[in-house]
Parts: sequence; C-alpha cells; structure tokens
Amino acid sequence: MPGFADELRECLGEILGAPAPEPEGEPVLFFKQWLGERNLGLVPIEGAASFSWPGQWLARVRAADGEHAVVMFGSPSGPWLDPGHAYGDGGAIVAGWLLAPLDLHLPTETPYGREAGVGSVASLLIAPEAEAPLVAVDDAVALAGRGLEGDRYASSRGTFSTPGGRGYDLTLVEAEVLDEIGLPWEQARRNVVTRGVALNALVGRRFRVGAVECVGRRLAEPCAHLERLARPGLLRPLVHRGGLRADIVVGGVVRVGDEVAPL
Repeated sequence: MPGFADELRECLGEILGAPAPEPEGEPVLFFKQWLGERNLGLVPIEGAASFSWPGQWLARVRAADGEHAVVMFGSPSGPWLDPGHAYGDGGAIVAGWLLAPLDLHLPTETPYGREAGVGSVASLLIAPEAEAPLVAVDDAVALAGRGLEGDRYASSRGTFSTPGGRGYDLTLVEAEVLDEIGLPWEQARRNVVTRGVALNALVGRRFRVGAVECVGRRLAEPCAHLERLARPGLLRPLVHRGGLRADIVVGGVVRVGDEVAPL
C-alpha cells in the first residue's frame, strides 16, 4: 500500500514536527516499533469513525481508490492534513490512533540516556520453543536478521515473533537488575545477561557483543506473559529495567565473557 505508507509517514512528520523515515515492511507495524524507540506509541482508537478529540490524531480512511492516512483534529473532528484528499471525497474512517508517550515522565529525545559504558556477557540463554525453559550455553552463533542459533526467535517460533518486525532477534538484560530483585537469570526469558553496561542507553544505537554487531530497537518491558511464566509481581520492579530488544546486523559467534560496548 505505497499510497497509505507515504501518507502515514507525512502525517506522522506533521504531528512530530520532524521527518519520519521511509517505512520498511507493513507501515503501521514499522512506525509503532520506530516510535517505541522514542518513548512514543500509537494507541488504537475504538470507534474511530465517531471519535472526537481536541488535538491531533491519525485516521485510516478508506476511499474508492484505496486507503489513505489523514491527520484529524477537533471535537467534532475534521481533517487537519489530508495528503490524498480522501476525507472530503466520501472516504470512511476505518481505524484511528492517538500518538502518546509511553511514559509521561521521560523525554522524547534520548529518553533512556546516552551513557552506556562498557560491559560483558555474563550468560547466554536459549530456548528451542516458545515458553520452553531457557538453557545456558557457553557460546552461540548469532545469525544476522534472525537470532541465536537454536533459539526460538531465530526460527520464528517465539511468543512474540512477528514477520517483518524489528527487535525480535535478540534480547538482553542486566544481571545487576535480576540479582537485585532475586529473579533467576533463566526466568527473565532474555538471551544475553550482561554486567557493567547500561542497556537502556543502547536504544536506537549500534553496539557490539564480541565481534557481533547489533542495533538496539526498544526496551524489553515486562508484561503479564513474563509474570505467568516466572512469578507474579514482576511488572513494577522491571519497568524500564526489563532489558533491551535488538536486531543482529553482523553475525558471528558470541561467547560468555565477550565485551558489550556501543559503536
């Protein structure tokens, strides 16, 4: 849907006041994950066709020539920016989103800091299937664009595996956090346990694990699924401390003891 993708990019740029990138793959999924790197999210609107809001929001409009993206505004709402001139030509709103901060207390620019420091790999953990117990290994082959060989995400069998999604190759978490809350490393459900590096500061940045090159996508925030597999009560102590979701850019072998450092 090249028309919708280009218009959604233009509409997001209008709301953000800065250019948005060319989407890779399905545009809504791409922009949801891209915005997640910036402490922002797209919140789905139920009943978007009748939604009113004294602020800007995004609408997906279906017209005779296909689907379009429109910035809406006001109560009742009308078009603020309509790149495809779809709204005034009898187009119908079929979906909508509000752009909102994930955490009101964090800034949009570098919300998670920039000082990562240099650390090391304390443990490597893989599981062949979703929800299977994680097993510690001394080394693993990191496959570019996929994950660790033998792990469920490398074979697209993870609970959150999403075709075309970003940030599903690799998950990392700080040993210091897990030790502080008394959570066994295997129960954290992350691939790489690190020491001495501030993982949050790697969101949106390239970094290396040994000779393997990665890019940090967004925080690996805790969720009800993790609580079900590990133990209740993990959400609050792990908010903004649950680790990092990353993609592997340049593959290779990663080993326990390897250095973890920003590029």
